[in-house]
Amino acid sequence: MLTKELAIFDFNGLRIVPDRLVRKRHARYLEYAAGMCDAYGTGIGMTRRELHLAVHRIFDAEADCPPARIDAFCKLLDEERVARYQTDRAGKAAALRQKVCRLAAPCHPLVDERTVLFEHAEKETKEEIARQLGRASWEEVERELFADVFEFNRLLSFEGYDSPEALLARYNVAQVQAALFNATRLTVHAGTDFRRIVTHAKLARLLHTITLAQRGGRRNVYTIVLDGPASVLRETRRYGASMAKFLPALVSCTDWRMRAELMIGRIRRPFFLEISSADGLHSPMPPQEEFDTSVEEHFARKWGGRRRKGWLMRREGGILEHGQTVMVPDFVFHHKDGRMAWLEIVGFWTPEYLQAKVEKLKLFNEEPIIVAVAEGVARGFHYASDNVMFYKKALRLDAVQDALERVARKSVAGHATGS
Repeated sequence: MLTKELAIFDFNGLRIVPDRLVRKRHARYLEYAAGMCDAYGTGIGMTRRELHLAVHRIFDAEADCPPARIDAFCKLLDEERVARYQTDRAGKAAALRQKVCRLAAPCHPLVDERTVLFEHAEKETKEEIARQLGRASWEEVERELFADVFEFNRLLSFEGYDSPEALLARYNVAQVQAALFNATRLTVHAGTDFRRIVTHAKLARLLHTITLAQRGGRRNVYTIVLDGPASVLRETRRYGASMAKFLPALVSCTDWRMRAELMIGRIRRPFFLEISSADGLHSPMPPQEEFDTSVEEHFARKWGGRRRKGWLMRREGGILEHGQTVMVPDFVFHHKDGRMAWLEIVGFWTPEYLQAKVEKLKLFNEEPIIVAVAEGVARGFHYASDNVMFYKKALRLDAVQDALERVARKSVAGHATGS
């Protein structure tokens, strides 16, 4: 993923247009992309700095390539999912430098060749130091000497991209991601892939509200509003990374359009970025994680796929609607006697988000929804209901089963789809 500093975009009025490589105008970039992947593929053992210089040389004769674009390519080629570098987490490089300096000090100064005045030749001295350190040669020492310096990390392996086109497609998505670090709000209008988009928003831990925008025969359109990293609620780098993480997942879905509000520098007026599933962006989306949080995952694994006291559990099995407001609970439970209940898990969020969650739950207070609240946010969760239960680190199966028997006796007053 690119950093905010590597974002490249133009202005079209109040519209932000991220840098994008298109087939017709940038056809020659396929050759450049192949060259970059080859430089890394054949560069095992080279330092990060050497590899970056090799990439820059590929674009020496290209007039239509700003330096920031080349730096962005280097960042994408360095991503952990495609490249693995030598690191020095144990701090051995610093200790090795100290040993080398102690051994070299008596030989100062070093010269290329011995003379009457200077008897210590550099090459011979280095080899002697390597021998004293138990290394086969000075080259072996040199490879480890600055392993803790980012630019001198050496490439250990490179899985690369499936094709040159895949690298260029990754670049296009990455530039939109980088622009979203300035987002204050992101609005997604989702159709047939609504549930999958909501799941990805939860996986990215994004604060969101959902409303029904348009009801159709076989296709409803829902509006999902996400608070962005530049929002006054969560102006943090970590949340910005979550917003950027969500984008490739969104791009992998269908039938959506997105409008992001962005604040650029000290300019007070907002700018806008708009993309949709029809724009041709491609995402090499990794396999989707099954659960939003470790609490959900741990609970689901403990419950398993069999019935417990007549109850069968499914994850995000339906959509609750109240007027134009929509809710997608984390789990739905069906009893063999026809009863049903929902489970919504409330974890560690901001006070503003908790308040919004309470207001939404009040709209669905006639629904059989069990609300499991983390004790860490209990003070900020002001929702008086017999349906609320609290947990410390994990949900207890017996506590959920007791809540099901208590809550599911209520009749379903709202509307649920997809159950």
